[in-house]
Amino acid sequence: MTRKGIVFTGGGSAGHVTPNIALMNELDEWKIYYIGSKSGIEKELIEKISIPYYGISSGKLRRYIDINNVWDMFRVIKGCFEARRILKEIKPSLVFSKGGFVSVPVILAAKSLNIPIYMHESDMTPGLANKISQRFSSKIYTSFEETTNFFPKHKTKVIGSPIRGEIFNGSPDFGREFLKYDSNTPILTIMGGSLGAKKINEVVRQSLNVLTMDYQVVHLCGRNNIDDKLSNHPRYRQYEYVHDELPDILAATDIVITRGGSNSIFEFLALKIPMIIIPLGLNQSRGDQILNAKAFEEKGYSLTLEEDKLNRHSLMEYVNTIYKNKYEFIQRMKESQKGEALQTLVAEINQVK
Repeated sequence: MTRKGIVFTGGGSAGHVTPNIALMNELDEWKIYYIGSKSGIEKELIEKISIPYYGISSGKLRRYIDINNVWDMFRVIKGCFEARRILKEIKPSLVFSKGGFVSVPVILAAKSLNIPIYMHESDMTPGLANKISQRFSSKIYTSFEETTNFFPKHKTKVIGSPIRGEIFNGSPDFGREFLKYDSNTPILTIMGGSLGAKKINEVVRQSLNVLTMDYQVVHLCGRNNIDDKLSNHPRYRQYEYVHDELPDILAATDIVITRGGSNSIFEFLALKIPMIIIPLGLNQSRGDQILNAKAFEEKGYSLTLEEDKLNRHSLMEYVNTIYKNKYEFIQRMKESQKGEALQTLVAEINQVK
């Protein structure tokens, strides 16, 4: 029997790609393709897992006046024609979008060919790409209940965020063995995103002498951010990025410091790891991470530390507070029902004719 085809799209950041990868890993009955930009991070991530990848022209979607908007409009139009040609060749039964500017031409092309479109919005408020795409989508899924207010109710469903299955397979013993850490001292893991976070990295390293009195620290500091002077510290492990060992490290982790990206915080929620969220500020983003962090704090899953208030004193205060009360945070996380997004999406996609 010929397998049905599904095209995934989404890009601009790893956050638009990793949930797609989580979902692709579960779709055994489907022939999978990916349409993204010609040089974005999605191309690198998808080609690593040997999924057929098609690059199209795309332009950045801006909310402000800029001369580049004119040129990018032509790129979007060109991308629509390129995506339409690819879709006519592949003839998929479904397009699934995680957003990002590259998804808009794909969705417009799919709509012109009457191909059903499912999309997922991770953040509390939708990005511009998903605001445009929602009118063309057949079904819309959201991570947060509050996000449904931005979309048509009749085709929107809140399910949480798709979580990578392998993240649950970690062993705390293997994690401590990899880190060469003991089982008597709590482990604090710091994750600033794939490119790291300059202010977080600086304050963590300034606080190491005090921080490592009570905690063993794992610092995922981002590309080119290793500090060689700290390589021999007995209670500090720094890595640009961790892939295969990450589930084991997280299984051994007692508390985590993270940015406010939806995919990351939903993974920590699913793993029941109390978190301190340091969201990107309005000077660095549209404010989605601030809203994500606020929602998690209100539900009792995390504490929020604003970056402009981050210093050695506040870092220690928040770390000690969340560790002291970690069982209360864990209990509230256990009461959450946001762990079935991946299974829900797989079931709904498998129903497509």
